[in-house]
Amino acid sequence: MKRAVWIFVLGFVAFAVVLIARLPADWIVPHGPRAPFACAALEGSLWSGTCSGLSVQGRPVGELSWELRPLTLLRGRLGAHVTLSAPAAQAAADAEVGLGGTLSARNLRADLTLDPALLPGVPPQLHGQAHLDLPLLLLKGGALRQLKGTVEAHDLEERSGNVTRLGSYAVSFPGGDGEPVGQIKDLGGPLSLQGTLRFPREGGYDLQGSVATRPEASPELISNLRFLGSPDASGRRQFTMSGTF
Repeated sequence: MKRAVWIFVLGFVAFAVVLIARLPADWIVPHGPRAPFACAALEGSLWSGTCSGLSVQGRPVGELSWELRPLTLLRGRLGAHVTLSAPAAQAAADAEVGLGGTLSARNLRADLTLDPALLPGVPPQLHGQAHLDLPLLLLKGGALRQLKGTVEAHDLEERSGNVTRLGSYAVSFPGGDGEPVGQIKDLGGPLSLQGTLRFPREGGYDLQGSVATRPEASPELISNLRFLGSPDASGRRQFTMSGTF
């Protein structure tokens, strides 16, 4: 009897694997006017496929491809290697979705243009390039729980009137338990900047630091910094900023 049960179980598992591997992607991926995202064309299977013309909430994103990692199912998670290709962004990561709304990304690397069409929170007058190198990113319940790696912004410019150079910056997160806290520093340019970026457990962000101008700073940039108040004895101005997202 036990031998017959095991044969049935193994046969069922083999059937399920074959079914999933050959299941057309457009049977599974949500579509229609109420879907959170849409694909102009779907190719491949649930196991390995491509979503061409991906749009999220009506915003065009690019082409998304995936390859499922079946062994993650043994840990109660659904994992896949995903790749995004778009005119303004190139990204790849090993992503996993778990129980309780847990979403993790490992080996996340991305290069993207700061474009409001791709990143709705980016001010339309801010231009530049961003680079992400994150060995670990963990979200749970919509809040950021763990973060390790570096986020860089290069050649930032403000173009609301005259083009104002803002420089390049990086924030590095060491990882580990506790609230994610990153150290911010400039990578050269018209501003000397240092500070911390913290993501509290309850959500949102908290930014604190100090900034000073360098000789190459434009008159417009020097004038814009005056709203931070008077500089201290070392010539630096303190700033704080917090919010939710």
